[in-house]
Amino acid sequence: MTGRIFSIEEFATFDGPGIRMTVFLKGCPLRCSWCHNPESQRAEVEYVRSPNGCLSCGACLRAGERDARGALHLTAASVEACPRRLVRRCGEDLTVEALCARIRANGRILQSTGGGVTFSGGEPFAQFEFLRACLSALKGEVHTAIQTCGYTAPERFAEALTLCDYVLYDLKLMDPALHRRYCGTDNGRILENYRALAASGKEFVTRIPLIPGVTDTTENLSAIAAFVKEQGVDRVELLPYNRMAGSKYAGLLRPFEPGFDEDRVVELHLEIFEKHGIRAKKM
Repeated sequence: MTGRIFSIEEFATFDGPGIRMTVFLKGCPLRCSWCHNPESQRAEVEYVRSPNGCLSCGACLRAGERDARGALHLTAASVEACPRRLVRRCGEDLTVEALCARIRANGRILQSTGGGVTFSGGEPFAQFEFLRACLSALKGEVHTAIQTCGYTAPERFAEALTLCDYVLYDLKLMDPALHRRYCGTDNGRILENYRALAASGKEFVTRIPLIPGVTDTTENLSAIAAFVKEQGVDRVELLPYNRMAGSKYAGLLRPFEPGFDEDRVVELHLEIFEKHGIRAKKM
């Protein structure tokens, strides 16, 4: 069995307890308008161009291909065509055995800091069979965490909870219509799985991305605070918007169209969480 990975970070410090190895899996069912890893969204192999040192000669574009909708994509031929070698493949297929061997090689260092491995994305549940196989292979050997948006079948989520040690769970928008508008899907399944997580006894942390004028509003943060409080949760982490998010889209020949004012000041509204008895930590 193989999984498709677009990046592995060897010494991550924000993806769970301790120092961690973070494995980023390709593919995601959401299309968040602020996504800062656009190369993670599609399951297929892609090719990305770096802007640093680009001669604007157009060789990589001439070697590209257009899809059925007429959109131009870089290809393997674009890698060879670029005189500066600025085009790279995004998406490496690794077997469960090969990836787990690489993780185990760092196991002693990771464990000495109380860390381990975090499966992120994209959305790791988009490659559920591979995720399950890796978690099963590492169970009892390396501390495992899943960083997820929660959009997956409840039975798959429940099974993963029996295999992993820790969960990082994103809550973005509580209003279903706004969730569809900005994330491309309904949030019913996400909230259902969050309730199951809170009731499971599994150690986890709730993460809220603060998107200016979208998720950082009084209405949305109040709704999130009330919802997590109902589940018995007393702490959350707030993730500031990354204003460099749009820089990767050009490398994929895609436009960045966030649909909100990037320059607006993000509101923390810590008092909303404090009023509900919730500790809010800015990451």
